[in-house]
Amino acid sequence: MSIRATLCGWCATVLLTFGVTAGSIAQEGPLLDLATFAQSSVDVGTGPHRQHFDVWIADTPERQTQGLMFVRDLPPGRGMLFPEPQPRPTSFWMKNTYIELDLVFIGPDHRIVKIAAKAPPLSLATIDSGAPVIAVLEIKGGEAQRRGIRIGDTVSWPQAKS
Repeated sequence: MSIRATLCGWCATVLLTFGVTAGSIAQEGPLLDLATFAQSSVDVGTGPHRQHFDVWIADTPERQTQGLMFVRDLPPGRGMLFPEPQPRPTSFWMKNTYIELDLVFIGPDHRIVKIAAKAPPLSLATIDSGAPVIAVLEIKGGEAQRRGIRIGDTVSWPQAKS
């Protein structure tokens, strides 16, 4: 089993915008500037409709470690995608994550295999994929239910833009 050392994060500029001071940050190494993350979009097929999200791509170990840590708010149409080079079971936790997130686990066939809805902030409990996945999409807590996103829906994204 693999557990991400930390899950979720933003750059210091954004942190200050959301009211987090540098003194409250307890992370090894400096925070990465979110503006340096690759960006892309993700579309989720929900029946006849497509749900669109603009996402940052956690495509390096450092970006995956930081993720959306210390975020105080996440707009409904934003998120972060954690792609995997090969399908594999994965686990996350909510250490240093101040907001609820929905974790959408995406299987090798690009279908949602699990949704961990409203993962509790600051929890050290592991959230397992339950199956091999090629990516995990993190979105604002409760957003999957609000948009009617369900297990079995298809997920697609183009090549990330740096």
